[in-house]
Amino acid sequence: VGAKRSPTEFLKQVTGRPVVVKLNTGVDYRGVLACLDGYMNIAMEQTEEYVNGQLKNKYGDAFIRGNNVLYISTVSAKKR
Repeated sequence: VGAKRSPTEFLKQVTGRPVVVKLNTGVDYRGVLACLDGYMNIAMEQTEEYVNGQLKNKYGDAFIRGNNVLYISTVSAKKR
């Protein structure tokens, strides 16, 4: 377990790296976190949409409105 970090520190650390963004609807978006703002609006690159664990679409660049986001997590080595 790493040292305690603030959410801001975590987000700065994972910008430019692969992440999973889970929406309130249960849909996952996996891709590279390009940037985000203070409202948690997220821009992603190389984005893939997963519904019930199944790949549904590939979008390339995507924008996700922050009020739809349940969480953002890093991608584990196993899922890459």
